[in-house]
Amino acid sequence: MTEIAIILIGFTADTLLGDPRLLPHPIRLFGRAISLMEQSLNRGESRRLKGATMWFVLVVSTLLLFAFAERLAAPHPTAYILFSSLFFFYGLANSSLIREVWRVETIVRRGDITRSRLQLATIVGRDTQHLSTTQIRTALVETLAENLSDGVIAPLFFYGLGGIPAMMAYKMVNTLDSMVGYKSDRFREFGYFSARMDDVANFIPARLTAVLMAAVALSGRALTFIFKYGNSHSSPNAGYPEAAIAGILNCRLGGDNLYGGVEVHKPFIGERAREILHKDIITAAAVNMAVATVAVAILVLSKVWFG
Repeated sequence: MTEIAIILIGFTADTLLGDPRLLPHPIRLFGRAISLMEQSLNRGESRRLKGATMWFVLVVSTLLLFAFAERLAAPHPTAYILFSSLFFFYGLANSSLIREVWRVETIVRRGDITRSRLQLATIVGRDTQHLSTTQIRTALVETLAENLSDGVIAPLFFYGLGGIPAMMAYKMVNTLDSMVGYKSDRFREFGYFSARMDDVANFIPARLTAVLMAAVALSGRALTFIFKYGNSHSSPNAGYPEAAIAGILNCRLGGDNLYGGVEVHKPFIGERAREILHKDIITAAAVNMAVATVAVAILVLSKVWFG
């Protein structure tokens, strides 16, 4: 019952509060630690080895720190529930992104294309200066699908495997990838290991996410697209949830985009090239919330059945 309470409290808090920016957040501390180590190590020779060393130090330290804190709280039921619920809440990142997506979509509906491009740039990595309305909405749909995997299903997956310590260790893995896992001159060698380990960590969650998306939408086309387009993406994982939502919406995602002024060629995911509409954003957001709810229900049931 304690574990079930932790899951339900944490999930409810994420649904209602998202990411309150006034509260301290462990991911910001993770980012600070990564930045300090990167500035110190990412120079000279053997950068790939140095990047791997940083990864091991930060991920193992996170795992051990939270395991130690959990052990300290364990003899005190109230403290344990508060500690675990708080970091379960911090481990999820669904409703905050949905709100950010909705903020962009609201500006798009007002017809302010310039401001919507600027707002979109706060949540996606691609260059947004010249995107059309459909391209903006395509980016929103893709971001929702990808975040559902690494912001919800993957943290829940690792919580199921090893509780809060494993969940927070995964968040460190994901933060490392988001900060140094780029193919730029600065990070190509230093961030190589972080990028590869994020691929490994998300391999199963990405595919679970895609299947859950197809299931909640009752979409046979989504299942077809998962098998047909899932491995089309340059990422070994991101293509699966994107393929699922393309099937659900019966649209085409992907295509070439600019990143830092450099054109990146990406294959299309899906078959029907059409305008992405307001109702598609509504559907994509609803699928996200439905999948998150179902995944939490599955996690709760697993605790009931297996303890």
